Amino acid sequence: MKTILLIEDNNDIRENTCELLELEGYKVILALNGKTGLILATEHSPDLILCDIMMPEANGYEVLSGLQANEATRAIPFIFLTASAEKKEVAAGLEMGASGYIRKPFEPEELFETIVRLLKA
Repeated sequence: MKTILLIEDNNDIRENTCELLELEGYKVILALNGKTGLILATEHSPDLILCDIMMPEANGYEVLSGLQANEATRAIPFIFLTASAEKKEVAAGLEMGASGYIRKPFEPEELFETIVRLLKA
C-alpha cells in the first residue's frame, strides 16, 4: 500500500481528499500546516506528497524548499494542490522541483491520473 502525505489547512478539502485517496487504497497521513508536513515527511518517508500553497506556519513553497534541502525527502514526488494556478506560479513551483500542479477544485480522475503517473516514474 502506497502512502501519501496530504498537507492542507482547509478542513473540507483535507477530509474530502483523504476520503478519496483512502477509497482508492492509499494510506494517508494528514498535516494541517506546512511546518507539520515537513516533520511528517521526514518521519514517515511517504511515497508522494500533496501540498497546498497558501497555508499557515510554512507555505507550500517553503515546504518544497525544506524537502529539497533534506537528502532523505528530496526524491519524494511532490504535487501542489492550489486554487491559484497562474502560469508564473506553476513555472516557479516546477522550477523548484515540484512534480506537478493540480488546480482546486479538481476532478478525482485528474488527481488519480497524476498520482499513478508519478508513482510509476
